[in-house]
Amino acid sequence: STAGRCWVAFTFNGMVRPVPFGKMVSVRQPITWRTIMDITTLGIDVSKKIFQVVGTNRAGKPLLREKFTRQKLAEFIAQHPLCLIGMEACPGAQHLARKFEEYGHQVKLMPAQFVKPYVKSNKNDYNDAAAIAEAVRRPTMRFVTTKTSEQHDLQALHRVRERLVRTRTSIICQLRSFMLENGVAVRTGRAALAKALPDILEDAEQPLSDRMRALIQGLRDHWLFLDEQIKSVSADLERIAKSRDDCRRLLTVPGVGPLVATALIASVGNGKQFKRGRELSAWLGLVPREHSTGGKQRLLGISKRGSSYLRKLVIHGARSCYLNMNRSQHRMGAWIDEMANRGTHRNIIVVAIANKLARICWAVMRDGDVYHCARA
Repeated sequence: STAGRCWVAFTFNGMVRPVPFGKMVSVRQPITWRTIMDITTLGIDVSKKIFQVVGTNRAGKPLLREKFTRQKLAEFIAQHPLCLIGMEACPGAQHLARKFEEYGHQVKLMPAQFVKPYVKSNKNDYNDAAAIAEAVRRPTMRFVTTKTSEQHDLQALHRVRERLVRTRTSIICQLRSFMLENGVAVRTGRAALAKALPDILEDAEQPLSDRMRALIQGLRDHWLFLDEQIKSVSADLERIAKSRDDCRRLLTVPGVGPLVATALIASVGNGKQFKRGRELSAWLGLVPREHSTGGKQRLLGISKRGSSYLRKLVIHGARSCYLNMNRSQHRMGAWIDEMANRGTHRNIIVVAIANKLARICWAVMRDGDVYHCARA
């Protein structure tokens, strides 16, 4: 300290250079930090190769602005004093978050749409990193929980299965269109088509050319191959659901099977990032949208936010409850009958059941206990 001013020493290729403390430093070469800087927050704009980093002090003033490669960024974070690191929740951010937490830093991930309002002027990597550094300090900001590697493995299995199912559906639609263009119509349903295809291919009286028969046979073989792949992935998910305690507890909830249980654990974990069950149902997009003004409340359809895949699974489980639940033995059955007696549409009832099941699943994950059925 000289005349009330603080100085920090940096080394650039062996040469010591004093820099006034609190002045923005742009590091163009690898450095070795000799003194703790007044940086409490780092905003990192994640990309494939080049990462823009902006560091701010407690007052939010930028003190550091630098670009790093992936390897240099890891070295920089490992040597940096413990601080708060903010990043957008994008591909690759979860891996970096786990890695930086191992170094002892506090890492927070944010949805990109919540960071957008803090971007000033034109969009570039530096402005994005500065907006992240500013947004991560907001007390009302919503953050994304860092997933474990086990959650990522479960999520990968679900994504592979969903892709296989989507590909199988497109093949079935293409088969139907090819046959319909040649005057062959098959009853609606995947099972009906699978049963009718062998007879259609063997029937010589069908108006199908040899080339079209070969194409249909190839699509059918691909369909059978996809069926085997889907069965294999589904069997893996069932084994995981039976081996994990948290999944076994979720299986006690009506309408929750191995797919729903493993998908919830992969996306939510223990559910402690939500304060109440309604936050989980809102995160799944199962609550009404609102467009109110002038003191007049106006509710619309469900918001459909969050994961569409997980919401679809929960709604399928709710539809199973609506169709197969013994309503005379379950308290939820009386609630369903009351809505049906009021003339409520079936789909609205199914979404309401899905909302209730999401809240029940949150309570099961929070308390670590099985679901106890409430008798009528």
